[in-house]
Amino acid sequence: MTESSEADRLARTEIRELVECWAVWRDAGDWERFATVWHPDGEMQATWFQGPYQDFIEANRQGWRRGVHILHFLGGSSVDVAGSRAIAQTKMTISQRAEVHGVLCDVVCTGRFYDFFESRGGRWGLVLRQPVYEKDRIDPVDPAARIGLDAERLSRFPEGYRHLAYLQTGLGFQVKTTMPQLTGPEVEDLYRRGADWLANR
Repeated sequence: MTESSEADRLARTEIRELVECWAVWRDAGDWERFATVWHPDGEMQATWFQGPYQDFIEANRQGWRRGVHILHFLGGSSVDVAGSRAIAQTKMTISQRAEVHGVLCDVVCTGRFYDFFESRGGRWGLVLRQPVYEKDRIDPVDPAARIGLDAERLSRFPEGYRHLAYLQTGLGFQVKTTMPQLTGPEVEDLYRRGADWLANR
């Protein structure tokens, strides 16, 4: 193994560890350690939040105080390394539980984290996290319960995360409706930005 390929292997291992720590520490509310995953200018994109990671932490703190809990589960990952920059894609699910029209429901959204990483001062850190939302569903927690969704309202949201958006807007969140999905111009633009990032353009 060449020195370059060994460095890339170590980088992929470190980045994968950061991706895993992000999910564990965020979902546990371990905000001090969660902050160490990011570089100072790191930004988070989500259906309900877009901005600096520091503001993301504060928004989550406030949400926790209101009883909002959004959880994550990770699957496989692919990490492309080009010198001091990398793009990581990691399969994931987002789950959120809340009442929808008076019925306690779970929404599960499947997708990918598309992450822009950079090594600065010998430390890899997250510069931008952009989820890609692929498909979702909503289910009453009580399987005997029935829920009637407003079909017209549901249809206003993108297919890849429409049930998640339905639940979140019902809780008062402002949901961005132009997030990348499995296909479409938004995800194609994301891939172009990722290629430019790796090419240091």
